[in-house]
Amino acid sequence: MIRINLLPHREEKRKERRQQFYTIAGGMVLLGAAIALLVHTIYAGYIERQESKNAFFKAEIARLDKDIAEIKRLREQIDALLARKQVIESLQGSRAETVHLFNELAERMPDGVYLKSVRQAAQKVTLVGYAQSNARVSSLMRALDESPFLQDPGLVEVKAATVNARRVSEFTLNISIEKPAVENAQTGKEGGR
Repeated sequence: MIRINLLPHREEKRKERRQQFYTIAGGMVLLGAAIALLVHTIYAGYIERQESKNAFFKAEIARLDKDIAEIKRLREQIDALLARKQVIESLQGSRAETVHLFNELAERMPDGVYLKSVRQAAQKVTLVGYAQSNARVSSLMRALDESPFLQDPGLVEVKAATVNARRVSEFTLNISIEKPAVENAQTGKEGGR
């Protein structure tokens, strides 16, 4: 019987299989590392792109916040200018009011009535003066009531007084100033805009 020693042959096969296993294992480790590196690179690219988008959005938000602050500042300036414009318009509209008031008073003043003082507070005017009699005060009130510019004459008080050794009636009278209908219509139109 022939004896064949198969141990070296088996040993070689084992070595080859072990070497194949190490080669395949090393290849798998390298392939796993390559896949991990590829995945890491892809995710890093995604993160970098998202961070650049976020930075762009932050820059745009900051720019828009500046624009909003500028718009608020401009609105405040516009409101201040509109308030100034309204003050100027009201002053412009009432500028001739005093002249018109004195013209009306001069036209409507009956004989025997003298004014000592005229005070105006907004649309209310207080007249203080002397009249020869109470009938002259009534006549003044009727004349003022007929004026389209003056309205609601109201007698506050009448008392007897002596001026230059003459007996007279001292009176205090309140009247209201009414703006002409044309001005009221114009302000109504402007308010509706």
